[in-house]
Amino acid sequence: MDQKSYLRYWGEQYRADLVENILPFWLTHGLDREHGGIYTALDRDGRLMDSDKSIWFQGRFAFVCAFAYNHVERKPEWLEAAKTTLDFIERYGTDTDGHMFFEVTADGRPVRKRRYLFSECFAAIALSEYAIATGDKACGAKALELFERILRMASTPGFLEPKFREEGFVGKGHSLTMILINTASRIREAVGEQRVLTEQIDRSIAEIRNDFMHPEFRALLETVGPNGEFLDSMAGRVINPGHCIETAWFLLEEARHRGWDRELTETALTILDWSWDWGWDEEFGGIINFRDCRGFPAQDYSQDMKFWWPQTEAIIATLYAYLATRDDKYLRMHRRINEYAYGRFPDARFGEWYGYLHRDGTVAQPAKGNMFKGPFHIPRMMIKSHTLCHEILDLLA
Repeated sequence: MDQKSYLRYWGEQYRADLVENILPFWLTHGLDREHGGIYTALDRDGRLMDSDKSIWFQGRFAFVCAFAYNHVERKPEWLEAAKTTLDFIERYGTDTDGHMFFEVTADGRPVRKRRYLFSECFAAIALSEYAIATGDKACGAKALELFERILRMASTPGFLEPKFREEGFVGKGHSLTMILINTASRIREAVGEQRVLTEQIDRSIAEIRNDFMHPEFRALLETVGPNGEFLDSMAGRVINPGHCIETAWFLLEEARHRGWDRELTETALTILDWSWDWGWDEEFGGIINFRDCRGFPAQDYSQDMKFWWPQTEAIIATLYAYLATRDDKYLRMHRRINEYAYGRFPDARFGEWYGYLHRDGTVAQPAKGNMFKGPFHIPRMMIKSHTLCHEILDLLA
């Protein structure tokens, strides 16, 4: 492999796809120019299937638009889309108890809440990125205040409905632990070093190392006991390779912030290596959804499918790992996942990417979005990967 030619080609390809395909699809078909915000329930050709709006995707879309503005091209329409979506969140996103909704109607009336805090996390990173784009310090302050509120809600007993009732199953999940690393790091970019951000990143890193990483299975588990105990049950044995790989690049990004901290880099690479071994489908290619750490059949209904987002996380993580190590192994891994994703997910006729494939790579359903898929993982991958390719090229020069 001619590394420089490969990285140069893909660095520009990611940018072209973002600018000419992905963001135009969503700005054309998804942007609500009447009420603000973004619709995500779009059919293959962009037709609206459902006008309800996912609040966590309002934050995700606003973040992506501002992130693209900051790192790819300063297009005014991207920044304006971020602003109108943030305005929608501010008007309609939060219930009277301070907890954000998950879903609202087109004009902002509540539909449902969930027990998670992901809507808050994505709103916080959107505010942070918009603050960086505009220099609006008030947005950065709002992001920090929202982060502190997230921590209060997460630590207040009984505020959030538990996933498992203590009488039958006591466990904690990996998802919030990992997303708080990224949330805190993005806010830090806007407001600078803050004790509350650093302390939470440190706590999350310690939990990942001490509780969720289980060397006996060479796996990062999705659910463990309160102190990291292995729970020998179907829920306790779940490995979610996509989440683990996403965690790996969050940790690599933090290691880089700390001057490529050696121990943190090794933790991230260990998680990536383990998770690739569990996730990569040797028969059909791609990252599979779920595994059982004891080798039993995974019980989730989508366990052997190939969703869009684990592929995009693996594209970022392998580039980050190569940046950290210059080990050709990671560039070969990048090529495998990149060729798989680009060979199956993009829709050549209508644009954007399919989200859901069967294990063999055939399309399971062709819609471009719903309450869970929309303009986030794919454009974030393209922005990050475009940037990483050029950063690596600079080092190889």
